[in-house]
Amino acid sequence: MKFKTLSSVSVMALVLSACGGGGGDINIAPSNRVGDDNSVVNNGTDTGSNSDNPCASYEMDGSQVVGFLSGSDCIYDTNFVDLDQPLMVDLTIPSIPGVHIFQGSLVVGQNYTSDADMSAAGITQGGDGAVLTIEAGQTLAFQSSDDYLVINRGSQIEAVGTAVNPITITSVSDAVDGTVGAEDVSQWGGMIINGFGVTNKCSYTGTRGVDLALASECHVAAEGKAGAGQTNYGGDNDADNSGTLEYFIVKHTGALVDVGNELNGIAFDAVGSGTQVDYIQAYSTYDDGVEMFGGAVDISHYVALYVRDDSIDIDEGYIGTFDYALVIQSETDGNRCVESDGIGSYSSKDQAFIDDMIARGLNSSATIKNLTCIVSAEENGTHDPGQGLRIREAHFPTIQNALITTAYSGDEKLGDDDYNYCVRIDNEGQQAALDGDLIFEQSIVACQDLVDSDLEGQSTLAWLDANSNDTQQTAEAGEDPTASANANLQILNGFYSLPVGDMVINGGPSTVVPTEGRSYIGAVSEDDNWISGWTFGLQETNSDQSLWFE
Repeated sequence: MKFKTLSSVSVMALVLSACGGGGGDINIAPSNRVGDDNSVVNNGTDTGSNSDNPCASYEMDGSQVVGFLSGSDCIYDTNFVDLDQPLMVDLTIPSIPGVHIFQGSLVVGQNYTSDADMSAAGITQGGDGAVLTIEAGQTLAFQSSDDYLVINRGSQIEAVGTAVNPITITSVSDAVDGTVGAEDVSQWGGMIINGFGVTNKCSYTGTRGVDLALASECHVAAEGKAGAGQTNYGGDNDADNSGTLEYFIVKHTGALVDVGNELNGIAFDAVGSGTQVDYIQAYSTYDDGVEMFGGAVDISHYVALYVRDDSIDIDEGYIGTFDYALVIQSETDGNRCVESDGIGSYSSKDQAFIDDMIARGLNSSATIKNLTCIVSAEENGTHDPGQGLRIREAHFPTIQNALITTAYSGDEKLGDDDYNYCVRIDNEGQQAALDGDLIFEQSIVACQDLVDSDLEGQSTLAWLDANSNDTQQTAEAGEDPTASANANLQILNGFYSLPVGDMVINGGPSTVVPTEGRSYIGAVSEDDNWISGWTFGLQETNSDQSLWFE
């Protein structure tokens, strides 16, 4: 996607702000009102009317608040919306030829920290609060890692792009200045969606899916800024609806707010299954691509490219499904393809608490199917070395039709279990695997370090092989898993899975049988090319650089 540059008016605004010591921030004249009735609050030059202004607007106290039109771009200052001035009414980001530039954070709906305040405001479930609608093909840009996009509990986002016109949320440095590198991160904060779903950081009576009910108030502090920037999530409604994301891309995100408080591409905080998420991408993120803090939202057709921490991070009792997920790490950075935890703050819990969470279905039990992980077996990434799947802390997932490999890059740390393993199962998951409560089947694992744990003293590798998986220890120096000249390993063509009938593992045909009648193992094939057109960085016509293994 080629982004538009600032118009001459916007460039002048940037120049003036830089001369004034503003650090490059866009400085716009204070908001002003015109007239007594049907007046306009115009974030910029007063026109007295917004009839010729295509920027987003909303009504407040009888006045219309409007973005500032600068050439083909729309600019929204902190009087329009910010952490301390959330949108309390519906807002549509309309179609314009330029970029929608936000000087502060875009917060939709009020944050609440008590049941009494929520009840007084009439906020009880998704759809009660403000709704942000973003029209197809639009680009929203933020100025710094201090700025982020929040959908609070009770509010919704309706961002429905198309394969031809996806919606992109990125930074001014990317969409306007064009100064970021392909793998630059922390250009803006990231996206947070807070829902009323279940998180095992709250207290409940009963069993999930049967008679679960809150035992006390549930307002878990989300990652992000303190003070006006603090938001909260959690409840007992796994069917909560936070809106729709389709053909939706976040780029160059992330910020280290504090130790253990890092902004992701998209944080799904107790987001319910009524939320529709299909065809989304996290591109160049400082922390995780997507992080699931409880809830039950399903995500299909997900792409993670150049994520520096975990491309998929699961915690706090998440029970949704990932269906079709393509993960490609950077050649030099990236931690786990999937990091999956079952219970929030696990290390501080005693065994009785953990056993109770499992018995009542409050631990994570995600389904992950049709997954491709192309892992770079690097040692010195931003967070930790490149690795495949780590399943721990009472997470009992079902994993099917997955393809996990470090074959392209090899692993020079042979025998060192702190580095580039592709499957590791810890804690209660080990016994759960032996008991059949943790399922890993009809998948391919082709890595130098295949596993990094035993199952209660038994071989994890033997368990994988016994459960209808194909495994192969690949060459320490790396090998091409695509070339027909490689008689030993043929599973990929670039990032596309080969048809399962054409795959070769350990010099022979693959024995896996894709579930649900599918024709290939992994996320995407050339015959089922759902990434075409809308994704960024995977195709020569829509990319800033070639993939490192091409």
